[in-house]
Amino acid sequence: MNAVVREWIEKAEEDYAVALREHRVRKLPSHGAVCFHAQQCIEKYLKAVLTQRGIAFAKIHDLAMLLTPCLGAFPLWQALIGDMKRLSNHAVRFRYPGESADKSDAATAVRIMKACRREIRDGLGLSRTSEPDSPV
Repeated sequence: MNAVVREWIEKAEEDYAVALREHRVRKLPSHGAVCFHAQQCIEKYLKAVLTQRGIAFAKIHDLAMLLTPCLGAFPLWQALIGDMKRLSNHAVRFRYPGESADKSDAATAVRIMKACRREIRDGLGLSRTSEPDSPV
């Protein structure tokens, strides 16, 4: 694994840890931050896969668009597309005035993040550990 792929993974794990930590907060939780960091975690994992496979990508944040070029190597990930779209929407929708994430939105974002993270880590040949501060 090259240094750039490892750095994408480390950054993804930072977002994973933040999303989980904020999701556990009971006093003044930031559900929008949970949604945002869940999306960021998966975005960075997808960019790690693309980098590892030598596939160029634009500076985009749409998870479904980032997933598409991965499908040649991981065709079963097609099943993740609906969750990828939902997670992308959760992250963007709550970043602007007019809408706010609630506890249910945050729980959905964490569920999707965990499931997608497991699949992507498998694809990268990494352990499935769910410990946020585990080594890459």
